[in-house]
Amino acid sequence: MLLNLREASGPLYRRVYHALKAMIRAGRLGPAARLPSTRLLARDLGVSRNTVMLAYEQLAAEGYLVSRHRGTTSVAGVMPSRVALAPARPKLEAAPRLSAYARRLVRDPLVPSSASATLPKAPRYDFRYGSPAVDEFPREIWRRLLAARARRAARESFGYGAPAGYGPLRDALSEYLARARGVSCDAERIVIVNGSQQALDLVSRVLLDPGDGAVVEEPHYSGVTIPFEAAGARLIKVPVDASGLDTSRLPLAGAGARLAYVTPCHQFPTGVIMPLERRLALLRWASRVGAWIVEDDYVSEFRYEGHPLEALQSLDRAGRVVYIGTFSKTLFPALRLAYLVLPSALVRPFIAAKWAADRFSAPLAQEALAEFITSGQFERYLRRAGSRNASRRRALIEALRRHFGDRIEIAGENTGVHLVVWFNDVKPRELDAVIARAAKAGVGVYSIAPAYTRPPDRAGLLFGYAALTEAEIRAGIQRLAEAF
Repeated sequence: MLLNLREASGPLYRRVYHALKAMIRAGRLGPAARLPSTRLLARDLGVSRNTVMLAYEQLAAEGYLVSRHRGTTSVAGVMPSRVALAPARPKLEAAPRLSAYARRLVRDPLVPSSASATLPKAPRYDFRYGSPAVDEFPREIWRRLLAARARRAARESFGYGAPAGYGPLRDALSEYLARARGVSCDAERIVIVNGSQQALDLVSRVLLDPGDGAVVEEPHYSGVTIPFEAAGARLIKVPVDASGLDTSRLPLAGAGARLAYVTPCHQFPTGVIMPLERRLALLRWASRVGAWIVEDDYVSEFRYEGHPLEALQSLDRAGRVVYIGTFSKTLFPALRLAYLVLPSALVRPFIAAKWAADRFSAPLAQEALAEFITSGQFERYLRRAGSRNASRRRALIEALRRHFGDRIEIAGENTGVHLVVWFNDVKPRELDAVIARAAKAGVGVYSIAPAYTRPPDRAGLLFGYAALTEAEIRAGIQRLAEAF
């Protein structure tokens, strides 16, 4: 028997298997046709008998071969799937009937279009905003914590976890948030979720009905529009000025606004900080119109100038603020752990929504994180990261000033892990060409325009700096200047 083993790849037994299967499916080995013994075929092919035996066993398991008396092997009389043997015919299928939720979701250009969609390879000098310095994370400490938890963990840690999250982690967060951000809460009001994006998804499911108004900042974090619009909400875009969300432009009571999503400690993308007067005005508005405030307190841990303001939630006396925090920007994105601090009235519905979505978040990761916090490692790491980020921020500003001088204006540099650069001598329509030239030079820079509903009348770029060394920052900005 002649088999072409070159048309398939992989282990030798898989190549024999594929060659025989192709002959059967093509009809060259018909029903009940007898195959050579494993010893004889192995000799003809110059392979081991075990290789042929494995191929025969796989074909028999799939229903292509049957073993007869006295050890003979034949092609099965009936194939596993007659449909599979028929020539493929093009079939016109009607578009599937999707729910209104799914139709709204798939229209969003930010949503991946296929299962094979992956992030593009990062350029050599990538100023992507929001990326932490994952190379600086104490991996050995984290590895030991995970290994120790896996060894010592009770049986429950390998089973189903509590929807609200691991109790000791919620206890640790309650103490940390009170100390670091002035957040007033007990552990019973904290729900652990799989990243801040799941937090926003739960917010949309619990607090929004189709047609409800949802206030978002303009410009705004584009990820917030995905769950809100998928829930059928009407986006009410309120402009941001030098003091953050302009509270004088908030909708009146009859406008149907159910919530307002804000980033008061580091507005995304502009980086401006909302002063106390505006925070109090926002809280008064929420109480007056019966709306919820969703406070996204991302990267509030990093402030380089001035005295840090506590979270907006710390001022809330009426129980109107839903507070979101995440570890993706401070530790590493793959951890996929974030948390909600909820008003008492919302705890039960949010736990129910979390349970319906995915039951619980990974227990072992939560246990390791709880120990990382209670042992003091988390805050020690934040102090090191803050010092490192300050140096990298300074290097970025110096490099930008050196190469671009008064051609640029820098904004939003006092907090967070990114800043904004406005170019005085570049028109907005020219910016895409600049970004493309920078990419060819190995530099990744990102336009601020996608954060706006209508593109701004100035050319602006976002520069993240936490994930680059000072030397990489200087080299990257030099290459960027050469690309202009």
